[in-house]
Amino acid sequence: MIDLIPMRRKRQALSEEACIEVLERGTSGVLALNDLELGAPYQVPLNYGYRDGRLTFHGAMTGHKIDLLKADARASFTVIDQDEIIPEQYTSYFRSVVCTGRLRQLTDPDERLEELLFTAERFWPGHEEKAREEIAPAFDHTAVLVLEIEVMTGKEASELARRRRAGEL
Repeated sequence: MIDLIPMRRKRQALSEEACIEVLERGTSGVLALNDLELGAPYQVPLNYGYRDGRLTFHGAMTGHKIDLLKADARASFTVIDQDEIIPEQYTSYFRSVVCTGRLRQLTDPDERLEELLFTAERFWPGHEEKAREEIAPAFDHTAVLVLEIEVMTGKEASELARRRRAGEL
């Protein structure tokens, strides 16, 4: 993956492998889209699935998020993996990943179902038949969105980075 803006504190940067671990471990994050009319980002918290360099989301077929996607497919998604406040040190032990890329709405029914089943398996493993039963009545009214990751950066607190370099994490 490439970095568009160099990270100032490079020793705190997560490797691509560590970023992927965060994405695989996480369950939710914040999707940001460009609201050109408002002139400010529109952000919405969402559950997600990650695999093969892309993030999958689902939601309603209509609404502000879908309108913004149609106007500008550029998006970013942030996952906070850790945020432990350490008051006596006036700091936090944080770890997060930010992914940017282009968001698209899937239209192929087979691809949509595959992504919905993937997400269902991620949150309730071993219950594909139950997932299919749950998906079926809402399938025609469910949007499936995919963010193809073009840039992925991760950063963690200096103490966590030090521990990682020492092999303690």
